Amino acid sequence: MTAVASPSIAPGAAGERARWVALAVVCTGSLMNVLDTTIVGVALPAIRSELGFSAESLAWVVNAYLLAYGGLLLLGGRLGDLFGHRRLFTIGIAVFTLASLACGLAANQGMLLAARAVQGLGGAFASAAALSLVVSLFTEPPARAKAMGVFGFVSAGGGSIGVLLGGVLTGLASWHWIFLVNVPIGAVVWLASLRVLPAAARQGGGRVDVPGAVLVTGAMLAGVYGITSAGEAGWASARTIAALAAAVVLAAAFTAVESRAGAPLVPLVLLRVRNLLTASVTGVLWTAGMFAMFFLTTLYLQLVLGYSPLQTGLAFLPTNLLMAGVSMGVSARLVARFGIKPPLVGGLLLAAAGLALMARAPVGGHFVTDLLPGMIALGFGAGTALPPLLLAATGAVAPADAGLASGISNTSVMLGGALGLAVLAGVAATRARHLAAAGHSQLAALAGGYHLAYLVAAACTAAAALIAAAWLRTAQSPSASAAAPVAEPATSTAAASG
Repeated sequence: MTAVASPSIAPGAAGERARWVALAVVCTGSLMNVLDTTIVGVALPAIRSELGFSAESLAWVVNAYLLAYGGLLLLGGRLGDLFGHRRLFTIGIAVFTLASLACGLAANQGMLLAARAVQGLGGAFASAAALSLVVSLFTEPPARAKAMGVFGFVSAGGGSIGVLLGGVLTGLASWHWIFLVNVPIGAVVWLASLRVLPAAARQGGGRVDVPGAVLVTGAMLAGVYGITSAGEAGWASARTIAALAAAVVLAAAFTAVESRAGAPLVPLVLLRVRNLLTASVTGVLWTAGMFAMFFLTTLYLQLVLGYSPLQTGLAFLPTNLLMAGVSMGVSARLVARFGIKPPLVGGLLLAAAGLALMARAPVGGHFVTDLLPGMIALGFGAGTALPPLLLAATGAVAPADAGLASGISNTSVMLGGALGLAVLAGVAATRARHLAAAGHSQLAALAGGYHLAYLVAAACTAAAALIAAAWLRTAQSPSASAAAPVAEPATSTAAASG
């Protein structure tokens, strides 16, 4: 049993195969977590009809997951650093899988929402550990760049794969299967994790900063709740203002506590690491555009063009395939040749151009001529940009802080998704109401709302590219950039700040 519980990667060809198998296991677990942020979108009408949700309460099928997932990412990252990333990953996968079973069997609103929140908890812990496991498995620059390309596809393509899979399962079976499909996959990932993932020794102290954990988790929960509430109740509502104010107060208290803690949950010096901060800000803006694209395109296809859930899911297949090929092939070679900044900036600009192209889709539009060109540009740009973004987030911190850096990066992505959905859905709805009031038809008003939201999403993505171009600090060589988490000593975090 010990050999199963504590595997190690052997040297030589066998070890090389073993670590790529381990990467496949980590990516499969991470994919389940990522796609669950979007897989329910296509199925929401069916869930509403069967369980009797109102139009307002239906949003919490998504928000319950986002709240728990976003609120617990930082805590999960630090727990992984303290007690082992493999241990946290397997715990997260187990919790996520059991919660998926409960979601699939849910017979009422309360059971589904509670299970979605527990899903978010498991997803947060597994996701916080996943990127750290990739970093620890691949220490050589060329291999790490290639591994980040594979992991990048999972992160970039997971959202669109969720839309595809949600459409297929809802169209061919029922909404229950968008959750039940996770159960056999999760069980296999959990068992495989025990066999193929190496168990690392604790990298930090054995204590958890409880006050810091409570405050930062509370701040994250309040912040995500405020953002998601804004899309439902409006930014000026008392509920939204109170939640965001609470997030600011809790974050200030967290900063004060961490500045005095002997073993802080988040060393404040880490927040001054330039590339980590730049990658986080870039991730917020870019993901706002990406998540909004999934949401807006799904609505445009179904409400304006009249697509079925299955047709909607299949419409995202070209983007998925392009993201996969570029992330796992082209992007790694670009990073190896040019470093992380050129492919990141270029990919983001191409993604912004794709979103701008999609803003011209008319009421009587055709998929091939009005959507596909933009989706191709977006897929190529996203596949190119995400691997270097992941390298930028983790490449300037010491190994002992890799899990926390991963948590910060993942948190920025989640916040960007929640912010993008709240803001751009509101932009689209407001614009549609104004057009309808001016005498436009319902379909024309809907399409006009999506046009404006697409343009805002393109602007967010272009801003992400400009920030990366201006602030990202380029390593002395591409190899140094890819190897930094292993090569730098534990004291390098402070030196890297700026």
